[in-house]
Amino acid sequence: MAEEQFQERTEQATPRRREKAREEGKVARSAELNSAVILCLGAVALYFMGPILVSQLKQFMIFIFQEAPRMHPDYDTMVALLTSKVMTFFFLLGPILLVLMVVAYGINVMQVGFLFTGKPLEPKLDKLNIATGIKKLFSARSLVELIRDTAKVILIGFVGYKAITAQMDSFFLLSDNSVGVFAGAMGQMALKTTLQIGAVMLVLAIFDYAYQKFDFEKSIRMSKQDIRDEYKDTEGSPQIKARVRQIQREMSRRRMMQEIPNADVVVTNPTHIAVALKYNSTEMDAPMVVAKGERLIAEKIKEIAREAEVPVVENPPLARALFSMCEVGSYVPAKLYRAVAEVLAYVYRLKGVGV
Repeated sequence: MAEEQFQERTEQATPRRREKAREEGKVARSAELNSAVILCLGAVALYFMGPILVSQLKQFMIFIFQEAPRMHPDYDTMVALLTSKVMTFFFLLGPILLVLMVVAYGINVMQVGFLFTGKPLEPKLDKLNIATGIKKLFSARSLVELIRDTAKVILIGFVGYKAITAQMDSFFLLSDNSVGVFAGAMGQMALKTTLQIGAVMLVLAIFDYAYQKFDFEKSIRMSKQDIRDEYKDTEGSPQIKARVRQIQREMSRRRMMQEIPNADVVVTNPTHIAVALKYNSTEMDAPMVVAKGERLIAEKIKEIAREAEVPVVENPPLARALFSMCEVGSYVPAKLYRAVAEVLAYVYRLKGVGV
């Protein structure tokens, strides 16, 4: 039993195990992928919407400086001014923010599908266990995450440094230009640097998602004993199923034995097989097998038949044919009609019944 508890988890997770993990909120998901996609799309959106936003800000500043001497610094005036300009910026940024929200949700759906569960938010005492926390802190997963995050910071820092130094020559040439040109150039440089960093983050995020997928598959692996236990939970214990089948056979056998007194004849092997037949020309299209058995059951069938004064006829070839070709409750096949008819005719003659 101890060996079963420490079996290695080498088997792929079953669909039921995956579904259970999903219900608990355990899925393969990379938060880095969300951040990278949002950063890249946000930078692209600002690249296209930047001129419009700058134009609106410029008009707002011109309006403020032109109207400042004639404006009344009362509460209602300031609220009306700010409200109108805030609404303008809201209508400009609203579509961008909405697209970013949809994209962020879409990235999550692409990774894990539609999933709503509150299990991860449920309070658990295990989370307050200091020993468990220290164990997780010094686990192999934590070491991998530390190396990953350190490498990510170094790589992003290097890319950012190279992107900035590559534009330094252009930066020093801006000193003789106007403030507007300088600000526009700085914005272009910032967006270019952001896009380069975002591209690197996106590549790292793809690798991170692949690792999260691998780590998730590893975490839900099962041992052979886990699979057997799951099978018992879903399909039932083999012992219980065998017991149920045994009870079903006993009930079927009991019903079969109750039909023997109503049979017209029992055909025997004579020692190994017994088949009870019943025929009613007004109700049946052909003779019907109401009971059959071999060895001990055959002896029981013959015993009940004798007690009920049902004729027992020895006909080994017919008995073997009926036993192999017919189930209890089925009609005799056409190829055996002649042989069965001869037996029934013999029985009817014994009873003095006309055929």
